[in-house]
Amino acid sequence: MGSCCSWLHSLSIMLAFLLLPTALLLLLNPPPPAHHQAAVDRRLLPRRSPETASRAAAAPSMKRQRNQMPENEIERELSRARAAIRRASAGRGNATAVFSRPSVYRSPAAFYQSYKEMEKRFKVYVYEEGEAPLVHVGPCKNIYTTEGRFISELEMMSPDSGRGLRTADPRRAHAFFLPFSIAQLVRYVYRPNTHDHAPIRRFVSDYVDVVSSKHPFWNRTAAADHFMLACHDWGPSASRANPFLYNNAIRALCNANTSEGFRPRKDVSIPEINLVSGEMPADMLSPPPLESYPRPLLAFFAGGLHGPIRPALLRHWKGRDPDLQVHEYLPRGSDDYFSYMRRSRFCLCPSGYEVASPRVVEAIYAGCIPVIISDDYVLPFGDVLRWEEFSVKVAPDDIPRLKEVLMAVPEEDVRRLTAGVQAVRLHFVLNHPPKRFDVFYMILHSVWLRRLNIKVAEL
Repeated sequence: MGSCCSWLHSLSIMLAFLLLPTALLLLLNPPPPAHHQAAVDRRLLPRRSPETASRAAAAPSMKRQRNQMPENEIERELSRARAAIRRASAGRGNATAVFSRPSVYRSPAAFYQSYKEMEKRFKVYVYEEGEAPLVHVGPCKNIYTTEGRFISELEMMSPDSGRGLRTADPRRAHAFFLPFSIAQLVRYVYRPNTHDHAPIRRFVSDYVDVVSSKHPFWNRTAAADHFMLACHDWGPSASRANPFLYNNAIRALCNANTSEGFRPRKDVSIPEINLVSGEMPADMLSPPPLESYPRPLLAFFAGGLHGPIRPALLRHWKGRDPDLQVHEYLPRGSDDYFSYMRRSRFCLCPSGYEVASPRVVEAIYAGCIPVIISDDYVLPFGDVLRWEEFSVKVAPDDIPRLKEVLMAVPEEDVRRLTAGVQAVRLHFVLNHPPKRFDVFYMILHSVWLRRLNIKVAEL
């Protein structure tokens, strides 16, 4: 279908998209069975629900409508959104009554206006091609919770209600979602212990080939208004299956590592959330009051020896200082993991094999100040949030001085950072159904910002 448009028309549309204004100053489990390639190919076929069948019957008229639909109408709508955000950024907007602690935002007014524009205008089309368990579903518990819950919540949104972000009409869409799950591909397509990513990349490449040949939208912008989402460590690698997916499309990734090709102006960093049972722990459902109990411990960490940073942390601090509770495994008979977090002022969040760590979100749930120990990690929602208002960053080289660094944080700043943690908590919580400003909508807002082509580096 991509060949329907002339080469010259496609080039003009691509140039127009790339030259959008970028100077807006927004401060905002048993082993899986083996599968033959034929079975994988079958999962790429479109689902034949009654709604899909009726749309297929109307395909010729839809084709005519697509050709009649002025593509610049969507761009005019985005231009109106940009203008409203500019006005808010210039001081003609007020969000102080909306947010409990405006200082945690780069620009509360601009963020609030942008979010309202998203609620008012943003439409996402979810491609129907493919079948479960590789497409349209994802794991909704354990370390890949964010990936599975986002896919599932978006799939459950009614596209025909006339309300909400999802649309059944791709001509009205501002963004197009590729609903495959990398975690599911690893489970069902990857051959264990081979370290061979080729089957996963082959599936992603085939999926892109299917949607780009059946629909005109991928080729219309060279994929720049399409997005994928992955929390598996192999998400960045899988995206290399197609050069347009890797270079042009928006990649929403937990593994937001700039040394591995993550580009903050194009891609989206999303938080890694580990819900072991799929549900929030009961004692984490509500934020702890700021002064509800003492925090006698300076800092806490417990975790395995993954990657290059954690071994240094345990080598220097495991069992060395009662103020810094650093463990590989918690001692038998000791308090549970979250109890340690709730009794600590700082929660250490060192990278493992990859840059992201679920401890960042766990610390926020526990009202504990996250201490980011990482290189090249782009923190989630940094377009909008001032991480320096609710976290501390420590370079890996400063691990030997960790206690000195944390003790040097004035008590007044500890109280300020703790209040900041409580203020941003709502942005990192998964709800069902999703709620305003929660992690589901914050991810979509990050995609919305890229679709607006706002210069996020200057937020």
